[in-house]
Amino acid sequence: MDRRVTALLLVAGLALCALPACLADTTIDATATPKVDNGVASGHATTTDATSIHREKESISNTANRIRAGAEEFAFQAEVSRLMDIIINSLYSNKDIFLRELISNASDALDKIRFLSLTDKAQLGEGETANLEIKIWLDDVNKTLYIRDRGIGMTKDDLIKNLGTIAKSGTSAFLEQMQKGGDMNLIGQFGVGFYSVYLVADYVEVISKHNDDTQYIWASTADGSFSISEDKENEQLGRGTLIKIHLKEEAQEYATEAKLKELVQRYSEFINFPIYLQTEKEVEVPVEEEAEEAKEDKEEEAEEAEEEDEGAEDDEQETKEEEEKPKATRKEKRVEWDLLNDNKAIWLRKPSEVTDEEYQKFYKAVSKDYSDALSYTHFRAEGDVEFRSILYIPSISPYDFYDKYYEKAQNGLKLYVRRVFISDDMKELIPRYLSFVKGIVDSDTLPLNVSREMLQQEAALKTIKKKVVRKVLDIIKKMSETEVKCKAMEEKGETEGKPTEKDCGQYGKFWEQFGRSIKLGIIEDSTNRNRLAKLLRVYTSKSGDKLTTLDEYISRMKEGQKSIYYLAGASKEEVANSPHLERLLRKGYEVIYFTDVLDEYVMGHLLDYDDKKFVNASKDDLKLSDKDEVEKKKDKELKEQFKDLTKWWKKVIDDSRLQAVKISNRLATTPCVVVSGKYGQSANMERIMRAQAFSRSGGSFTPGQRVLEINPRHPLVVALKDKLAAATEDTVDENTIASARLLYETALLESGFVPDDAKSFSQRVYSVLKGNMGIKSLEVQLDDDEAAEEPAAAEATAEETVTSTPEPDAEAKDEL
Repeated sequence: MDRRVTALLLVAGLALCALPACLADTTIDATATPKVDNGVASGHATTTDATSIHREKESISNTANRIRAGAEEFAFQAEVSRLMDIIINSLYSNKDIFLRELISNASDALDKIRFLSLTDKAQLGEGETANLEIKIWLDDVNKTLYIRDRGIGMTKDDLIKNLGTIAKSGTSAFLEQMQKGGDMNLIGQFGVGFYSVYLVADYVEVISKHNDDTQYIWASTADGSFSISEDKENEQLGRGTLIKIHLKEEAQEYATEAKLKELVQRYSEFINFPIYLQTEKEVEVPVEEEAEEAKEDKEEEAEEAEEEDEGAEDDEQETKEEEEKPKATRKEKRVEWDLLNDNKAIWLRKPSEVTDEEYQKFYKAVSKDYSDALSYTHFRAEGDVEFRSILYIPSISPYDFYDKYYEKAQNGLKLYVRRVFISDDMKELIPRYLSFVKGIVDSDTLPLNVSREMLQQEAALKTIKKKVVRKVLDIIKKMSETEVKCKAMEEKGETEGKPTEKDCGQYGKFWEQFGRSIKLGIIEDSTNRNRLAKLLRVYTSKSGDKLTTLDEYISRMKEGQKSIYYLAGASKEEVANSPHLERLLRKGYEVIYFTDVLDEYVMGHLLDYDDKKFVNASKDDLKLSDKDEVEKKKDKELKEQFKDLTKWWKKVIDDSRLQAVKISNRLATTPCVVVSGKYGQSANMERIMRAQAFSRSGGSFTPGQRVLEINPRHPLVVALKDKLAAATEDTVDENTIASARLLYETALLESGFVPDDAKSFSQRVYSVLKGNMGIKSLEVQLDDDEAAEEPAAAEATAEETVTSTPEPDAEAKDEL
């Protein structure tokens, strides 16, 4: 890390741009100050760099004013070989990018000659020289890699300035010259990208031919010096540049066709010009058997002379047999040029010009998915940061998408700068919960650091992220609204203007595959929480087997209802049969059934929706919205009548987690229920957290406070109250106490909690069964063998005890 910081400091005063363009330049005034441009696609692209130059001039002016009178001024000194070592080995952390840098330089050179040929066609030349292409090939014997372009080429002076001056950018100067006009979209603007080649090479030769000069060779081992000579040993290029890369021993992996193909398709797939790789392939070719054919011809002539009178049918049969006879073949190695970047950058075209088939084909190329995308959007963003993007919603979620959710890299969205791939692990571009989105973001104005591996301005990324998230949510919202529209039209029986079945079913498929991502978004993204809440789909007590939205729930709310009721559990059946919902369902309230482990966490962040508070039906202090004054008065009288019972019951339970015993307003047919404290964890949440705690070694879990709510109308509760009233607090029999404890523990189970003492609970159940079945004793009569084993076990235990105690004296032995 220190080396990289040092490198950045060393080049801080240099011309900051995106990439090198060391392969070519036009005749430029060497005394002119280069104007840096991060892109020339629009006016906005050049404004940023004009501002940067202005700030640099101000900084220089201020520095000059700070020099004290009489002070001596010195220039910084740098050891060139040391500086080269830092640039090569510190600015770049990944060796693979050397090929990206060199191809980008070649693309720049091709762009320049194409631009100049618009006004002077003679610049382009004729025949093969006019082919604007990039070719790559290998010399396996000498372990040398060749990269050839037919770009503008470099003169001797260009080679000295561009390759001999560290951080000299030919493209930067070229842009300054062309800044007044033309739509140039060049890549390289930082003169250190070329030197990344020394990550894999110990010796590099650059052979270049410019239209205005002869062919020259630039050569260096990056040891602080280079040589230039007129080329009299190589074939004339016509125009352009050939780079000979002599690979290091430790970089021999780049001497394979497969590796080169992988790098080109990863980093330079959408370069404007065709990139060819020379490959060697084995093909089947027919074997030449001239001698045998001549012999067969003579034999055929003799047979024809002897059998002239044979019929036409025999001739036809012989001809058919000759055609069916398999031809002999042999394997032959052939050299071919394979096109590596046949995928086109369709995001540069207008959306109206791209067909659905092209969008789906591009999706499969980008995502490596075999199925079509569920939906997509293609847009161009303008403003402080300009970019183009195509975003896709896949139709199928990866099987391990939610495994190690917070640890995996986010590689669904690819970042390009001027069609050159930068990264696909872009946490800064899209939030984690939307990492299932596939596609590309391509910016002409995004500033990068010198190695193009890290982005410079966080503010620019935040702007892109905000727009990308909004567009993704708009796609999902559109699918959601279409589904709601289809459902409403089906209920009304309308068909006119109804969307297609495919469109109607899109959101259902999306929710099935990525519904959890929406829930994770509600937890993680506070900015878009309300927008995401509109996308939720839930089951309710009135929706049956169909999912419904929160808006649909609100439209069905009872008059005067101010809260949205919900309950979480392991399954819909468990939740529907829960005693917590008895009074709510009898009064006609709709209750949301949550069955996913994320739902409780979601409700911890989503406290309200459309000014309606969410209320957990398993929490204490549940209030029904439609109680009148008469009911409230009656509840108050019941609390007074059962005051002694609730006080005594809490005392006999003797559970530190039992906060209180109260009269319930949620029960109808169940004697009692256990609820969580208002700010505590529900039974379902305790179940989830208990599983998480014990899934980790040494994990622990502490249950929260509980409240026992009793049904004052239930016969068991009334009978318990009567028994307590007939006796004093000190004379209550054990059966009554056991019944109270058994009711509490049964309520714990029915409410979803786990009893702390399962043994005591089971003993109380057995005792009740004993009374019901008229059994006098629960003592088990053992067989003789089992009875004999029991004393033997007891004797063995006693012997162990004796062994561990001091030896008794003689008198004690006699007594024994």
